[in-house]
Amino acid sequence: MTLSPEGSELAVVTGASTGIGAATARELARRGFHVLAGVRREPDGDALRGPGIEPVILDITEPDHIRALITRVDGDPHGRAVRALVNNAAIQANVPIEAFAIDQWRRMFEVNLFGQVAVIQAVLPALIRSRGRVINISSVGGKVAMAAYGPYAATKFALEAVSDALRRELAAVGVEVVVIQPGAVRTEMLGRAITAGGGLVSAMTPEQLQRYGGLVHAVNAQAVSSTRSGLPATAAAKVIAKAVTARRPRTRYPVGREAAMIRWLPFLPDRVLDRIFAAALRPHFPEGTRRIR
Repeated sequence: MTLSPEGSELAVVTGASTGIGAATARELARRGFHVLAGVRREPDGDALRGPGIEPVILDITEPDHIRALITRVDGDPHGRAVRALVNNAAIQANVPIEAFAIDQWRRMFEVNLFGQVAVIQAVLPALIRSRGRVINISSVGGKVAMAAYGPYAATKFALEAVSDALRRELAAVGVEVVVIQPGAVRTEMLGRAITAGGGLVSAMTPEQLQRYGGLVHAVNAQAVSSTRSGLPATAAAKVIAKAVTARRPRTRYPVGREAAMIRWLPFLPDRVLDRIFAAALRPHFPEGTRRIR
């Protein structure tokens, strides 16, 4: 694909306020796209605005916001086609299944899956006209579900399934569907997940706290440790931009060594996997707390 220097094609990026989304918006703009960067607040848009980047208010759980996005896409003053939709918006909380209230489950699926599907459905007619691309940002959690990652992993497993079905449905009309699977990437999302998890821990019953308090501490400590040595968001953005621009993109792109290794773990027996994950967590448990065996 060759782009003119005038931003002759549009790219839509959801969840562009910070982290991978913001880095992707900047990388695509640098490569000549005019990026419609979805943010939830005006100040986030002001911080992101720049050459080739047009912030748009977009909460993917709000139908009015999605309709406004499509009005902007279809009414582009320069008649530019949409080359790619990058579905990046997501939320995360590291919490055991028993302790995650059902309304919180619904909220996580609303953002991480149903909102993604709603945007795909809305943008798809424009992508079919342009023979464009859907880029879904999944996670290593879309391949394996570690302890306290159940709710988040469930949404990412579902997004992977949607992506596979969509790729097969759209093959005949020339729209590629690509999954990005980041591993440890240094973004603000981890801090928000830990904060959310801390609030959920404080709401646990005494029995749940006894069962899971050490586990949540260990999971968050392990996540902080791995993320410190993880890739910067700009590295993930370069992989996403490659998926957008490659003439023949792969169906999946892992981001980082951790992601490249974890994607093969599901081929191991379940009990072997259980022992591997338990052993990796043990050093992070506080003294005197219940540990995974």
